[in-house]
Amino acid sequence: MRVGLIAEKVGMTQFFDDNGVLVPVTVLKAEPCTVVALRTKGKEGYDAVQLGSKKEEGGKLIKKPQLGTFKKLGLDNFRVLKEFRVDDVSKYNVGDVITVEHYRKDDTVDVTGITKGKGFAGAMKRHGFGGLRATHGVSLTHRSIGSTGNRTLPGRVFKGKRMSGHMGNSRVTTLNLSVYGTDLEKGLLYIRGAVPGCKRSTVYVRDAIKKPAVVR
Repeated sequence: MRVGLIAEKVGMTQFFDDNGVLVPVTVLKAEPCTVVALRTKGKEGYDAVQLGSKKEEGGKLIKKPQLGTFKKLGLDNFRVLKEFRVDDVSKYNVGDVITVEHYRKDDTVDVTGITKGKGFAGAMKRHGFGGLRATHGVSLTHRSIGSTGNRTLPGRVFKGKRMSGHMGNSRVTTLNLSVYGTDLEKGLLYIRGAVPGCKRSTVYVRDAIKKPAVVR
C-alpha cells in the first residue's frame, strides 16, 4: 500500500474514449501534498505517512501546536492533514512532495469524502421505500413507512430499523474507481465515475484496498 493524495473536488465532465464511448469522469484538483510526519511501527505501533495540503499563509485557521510543529520542521502551514497507512515507511522523508504524477491511467483507487447533506428526509427518499398504496382506503399517508413495531409481538421497534431521519453529510468511501487520466500542468486527476462530496469539498484518494497493490 502506497501513500495517497489529498484533493479537492472540482466537478464532473465527460470524455469520449478511443472507441467513441462516452465516459463520465470526476475532476479532482490536487495541490502538491507535502510529507509532514512519519509514523513507525516501533514508536506509534503502525506505519503511516501524514500529508499536508492547502497552504495557509497567515496561520489564522491553524491551531498553535500545529503552527509550532510546522515552524520546527521548517515547513509551510497546512490547513488539511491526513494520514495514510503504508507498507514501507522508509520510502518517504519529511518534506517530500506528492503530486498527481503519483497516479497513472487505469490505476484502481478508493476515494473518501463527505456526502452532500440532505437534512431530515423521509424513508422513501432516505432508503428507497415504495410507500403505501394510492387507493384502497389509504388517505394522506401515501409516503409513510407503515407498521414499525406490531402489537404484542415483538411489541417494540427493533434497533437499526430504517426510518425517517438525517440524510447525507456522512463519511463515505467509494471503492474500486479507475483513474481515467491526469493533467500534470494543472494538477488535475480524472476519476472514472462519481465520487462522494459536493464541489470544492476535500476528498482523499488512496490505492484500492480490494485490488492488487501497484508495484513501481
